[in-house]
Amino acid sequence: MKLVFAGTPAFAASHLAALIAQGHDIAAVYTQPDRASGRGKKLQASPVKVLALKHNLPVLQPASLKDAQAQAELAAFRPDLMIVVAYGLLLPKAVLDIPRFGCINVHASLLPRWRGAAPIERALLAGDTETGVTIMQMDVGLDTGDMLYKLVTPLTAQDDRQQLENRLATLGCEGLLHTLANFAHLSSHAQQQDDSLSTYARKLDKSEARIDWQASGSDISRTILAGIGRQPAYSFLDGERIRLLRATWLPAKQTDSAPPGTIIKQNDAAGTNKGQSNNALSIACTDGALVVTEVQLPGKNPVAVRDLKNSRPALFAAGKQFSTDDPNETR
Repeated sequence: MKLVFAGTPAFAASHLAALIAQGHDIAAVYTQPDRASGRGKKLQASPVKVLALKHNLPVLQPASLKDAQAQAELAAFRPDLMIVVAYGLLLPKAVLDIPRFGCINVHASLLPRWRGAAPIERALLAGDTETGVTIMQMDVGLDTGDMLYKLVTPLTAQDDRQQLENRLATLGCEGLLHTLANFAHLSSHAQQQDDSLSTYARKLDKSEARIDWQASGSDISRTILAGIGRQPAYSFLDGERIRLLRATWLPAKQTDSAPPGTIIKQNDAAGTNKGQSNNALSIACTDGALVVTEVQLPGKNPVAVRDLKNSRPALFAAGKQFSTDDPNETR
């Protein structure tokens, strides 16, 4: 089959790489326009574009596929199938109808659960015990098309967003290649989604990364895990916005007497010992302690707590308290 591929981030690039490695006929690659990024705000090509150019594949970057000219350009490739992976642009019905066999999507959840833009983060935040990928025949709805193939992976309390995304990318590539190899059979046996079981994975707002110290330790831990690599969890200490990048929640049958958010002596935290005191930062929760091992100060690179304790010991002194409120916000 003659394919057209549409995707933008690294997650999508891994699928394009799998198609290239298998020798599939890729007529063109669609990706979002280059975006300004970094402190210098220089235009950056997407990972999909970088990979496509490396393999001399035609790259198109329309700002929208609703435009008649963009649709005509796509139709000129006469594709049999369009593969969409984290593209980031809506495909109108006119585009869905162009390929001979329509468009299929690799979605990073077990549909109909977590339709939408942030399925990986929402699965983590919800404490789901499993997730996976769904290969779906696209229609005009939001991730509502018939399901062609699914692969499942368990979710543990230690999985973070980056780890899970990498695992789902591997599953997605496996599922995509299987679907292409068995497309006629899977298409004829496609399963309709049960809309009554659907949940919506809306894009994360920056405010959701702000730690609420009145929440349970498990909720705070999930906020940290879901933010790794994209929307890091943060709190405020001495007026500084501190990102908490690596942490473990240690539940306790009886909560510490310190108010939630208070830095406590490491050996006072349930399940810890004095030997760990220089390697981590222990913060009181409503139901135990959050043991933090990696943080990031404003304008700085991520750093292990054991190193930061040596350079700025006063900042993390026992008894000081993290705050949910930004001291610089006007009320």
